[in-house]
Amino acid sequence: MALVTMKPLLLQAEKENRAVGAFSVGNMEMVMGAVRAAEDTNTPIILQIAEKRLRNSPLELMAPMMVSAAKHAKVDIAVHLDHGLTLECVKAALDYGFTSVMMDCSLLPLDGNIAQTKAVVCLAAATGATVEAELGVVGGNEGDTAEHIITCTDPAVAARFEKETGIDALAVSIGNAHGNYPVLPELRFDILAEIDKVTEIPLVLHGGTGITDDMFRKAISLGIRKINIATASFDALARASKAFTSNMQQADYFGLSAANAEAVYENVKRHINVFNNK
Repeated sequence: MALVTMKPLLLQAEKENRAVGAFSVGNMEMVMGAVRAAEDTNTPIILQIAEKRLRNSPLELMAPMMVSAAKHAKVDIAVHLDHGLTLECVKAALDYGFTSVMMDCSLLPLDGNIAQTKAVVCLAAATGATVEAELGVVGGNEGDTAEHIITCTDPAVAARFEKETGIDALAVSIGNAHGNYPVLPELRFDILAEIDKVTEIPLVLHGGTGITDDMFRKAISLGIRKINIATASFDALARASKAFTSNMQQADYFGLSAANAEAVYENVKRHINVFNNK
């Protein structure tokens, strides 16, 4: 189909009462596996990469591959910068052809978050890219050693934030966290319901790895239209690498590459089916 912006994918998901999977990638095999899963399920997805992952997967290498994969896919795919930390990185992603960007200013005071987010909205307007922002603090960490303590999104503040920034999608904090959960999270669906009532834009759930299928479906029923999956795919690839190499009699790069892509494919496909409410 085509490389598309994220906004229409989320609006279509709203009409169909489902969520779009946003799958983080870090190499060619992850891109290939995710795209094949989207094509086999005939479901649009979002390919994304976080700024802090660029130390391992440089933007100048990943961006052209991600954008090209989306352009040549048989389904619509948006390419998204997840958790951008600097305007320089956001601009670079837009210059490479990303159709969606997020600059995470959630750790700033509210006025600072609003100001920085508005700057990103202005920057993205030049290319028509979708803008996501975060309000409240999602727990865990996004690629570093700093552990963030969860601060749930205030529904009243969310309404103000949407109005003043002009964003297209809002990532909320309702007890979710990045990385692997040590115990099953207790998601505040009551807060999510209130946020959904007072906002009009699609809502985003970060920290999808480890959340149960029933929790995903409940969140979707309360306005979540984009769900991020990162750790589950990275873990699936790592496990596949370990299993493949432990049984090898001799080095086999091509077999390893295929095993990695297949592991990501299976993980992405499973999540797509859940997000499609199947």
